[in-house]
Amino acid sequence: MFIHLGGDIMIRSKEIIAILNHDAKDQAITAEFLKEEEKNKPMTVISADYIKSIVLTNKEIYYSPVSSLTLNRRAQGQMDIQMDKDEIDS
Repeated sequence: MFIHLGGDIMIRSKEIIAILNHDAKDQAITAEFLKEEEKNKPMTVISADYIKSIVLTNKEIYYSPVSSLTLNRRAQGQMDIQMDKDEIDS
């Protein structure tokens, strides 16, 4: 399943490692973690004017204009759909 991050960016939900509120980068440990991740992964800023969340994947870091709460709901909805499909198949 795919999750829309804003703009024209969609990613596979199974690639997501974490969805963080943009304000989380103000915490020292999170800032240090992101700094290290940015050394090893390319970054995509979906909207430079308005960043609400940071999405970490296996291969890339996305700075999204969509809130982390909304992205988490989308991801949870995708998981619920997959679980329902698995129940039907069994």
